Amino acid sequence: MRTRIKEIVEKVYEGLQAEGTLPKSGIASDHIISVPRQEQHGDYASNFSMVMASKLRMAPRKIAETMKTELEKEELFERVDVAGPGFLNFFLSKEFWQKNLLDIRKKGEEYGSSDAGMGRKVLVEFVSANPTGPLHVGHGRGAAVGDSLCRVLRMAGYQVTSEYYINDVGNQMQTLGRSVYLRYQEHFGRHIDFPSECYQGDYIRDIAAGIAEEYGERFLDADASEYMDLFIRRAVAEIFQGIKKDLDDFRVSFDSWFSEKSLHDSGLVKDTIEELKASGKIYEKDGALWFRTSDYGDEKDRVVRRSNGVLTYFAADIAYHRNKFQRGFETLVDIWGADHHGYIPRVKAAMAAMDFNPDALNVLLVQLVNLIEGGQVKQMSTRAGEFVTLREVLEDVGADAARFIFLTRRCDSHLDFDLDLAKSQSQENPVYYVQYAHARLASVFRNAEEKGVALVAPESVNLSLLDDPEEMKILKFLAVFPETVAKSAGALEPHRISYYLTELAGMLHKYYTTHRFIGDDPELTQARLLLAQVVKTVLRNGLALLGVTAPEKM
Repeated sequence: MRTRIKEIVEKVYEGLQAEGTLPKSGIASDHIISVPRQEQHGDYASNFSMVMASKLRMAPRKIAETMKTELEKEELFERVDVAGPGFLNFFLSKEFWQKNLLDIRKKGEEYGSSDAGMGRKVLVEFVSANPTGPLHVGHGRGAAVGDSLCRVLRMAGYQVTSEYYINDVGNQMQTLGRSVYLRYQEHFGRHIDFPSECYQGDYIRDIAAGIAEEYGERFLDADASEYMDLFIRRAVAEIFQGIKKDLDDFRVSFDSWFSEKSLHDSGLVKDTIEELKASGKIYEKDGALWFRTSDYGDEKDRVVRRSNGVLTYFAADIAYHRNKFQRGFETLVDIWGADHHGYIPRVKAAMAAMDFNPDALNVLLVQLVNLIEGGQVKQMSTRAGEFVTLREVLEDVGADAARFIFLTRRCDSHLDFDLDLAKSQSQENPVYYVQYAHARLASVFRNAEEKGVALVAPESVNLSLLDDPEEMKILKFLAVFPETVAKSAGALEPHRISYYLTELAGMLHKYYTTHRFIGDDPELTQARLLLAQVVKTVLRNGLALLGVTAPEKM
């Protein structure tokens, strides 16, 4: 609609130029169509007159008043006002808003889609939890954000690949294997002083018990180093199987599972370091290799290989991001925990050093989640193995409530997740509030069927009957859904969809309590049923973007 109005403004201006009413001058490219904050200022507004004033050497209000009469001849507008120093305020005709219902209904599941992304290739990497333990509630928030963002980007016309980066090398793998090995010893009654740096959770005991059942006492007195790879592989396989199951039940899928080990096995990490060293961007100091990241915006240089020859995580991340660009992605989105804030400058510096655009990397930081039960915050400690897993939350409140609530705020804001509220059937429960709006509309159509009210062809519905102020408000709000999706994608903020759905649900609940969908007037009934059908479609489409179901009954 903004594009359409912009084209009309330019067409009218060119017509007035041709007839000599306005001086001849090229059109400034920076004039915009916006949505006024206050309803009385119209549906859309243009700053065209202010932008063109210096070019035409005319007062902006004079330009606006000259254009107003011609603009009002366009059937799209009910009227055009000149406001302030020369804003053009457009009031679209009721007929346009009413007829737009037919377009929305026709698009159905596709309504909300656009070509805003112009097919741009985007890689969204998220969750990427180390396979050293089950996913916790924090991972769940990151998973909801990442998966919903992928859905939003796809609907907005981007070519999206979702990816999970598997950290399957490094010290944490050795610590994992050792943790399982020690619990294996314990399983057979050996007294073990279990180190605090090892993984403490009961899942380690379960993995050890499984190995004991399969192999018996075979490894009890063997050299641990000889069989450590077996313990690591077994632990990673079982933990990762659980991670995949949790994500699947959380309705999160990935197009790509990328192994860190593959970066090393392919030689990309080594080759990248050697190339950067040859170009002078990596240097040797005190037996270690340092990356000159301070030359590219980081606060100091960073170690990529320690003096003992061990590569840092940063070394693999440099190669990994290089690989992303090598695969042809134009935009990278990394979703990390909030404690990784300081890591952003060094990764961007590495990209700049390799002649990639650092602005192509967008990092979303996911803040902590406070789980509240019985009015009390549940205490969690990952070090002690005392954390609430995503599986526990799913079993307690379900995927719908968890996903929606995770997406009720910006991901970089702290979130209080009230478990009792998430299970309640009340308007205070945000997911119930929106889903109930959809279920209410489904009940309208069941009621119509029971009363023998058959739906007529949409084109034969008298849409002019939908002229109540509340109806007009809903009609206008339905029309901005595609723009909301496009803006949500452009800003990388999927929570905007939950905001939109909550507002639409509020309009529907209010309308439902004050208007009858099925009344004595057959024509009005058909018009309102068409409105109900379209609102139901938009609610369903929006919930799908969040990975939340749209129930027919509640």
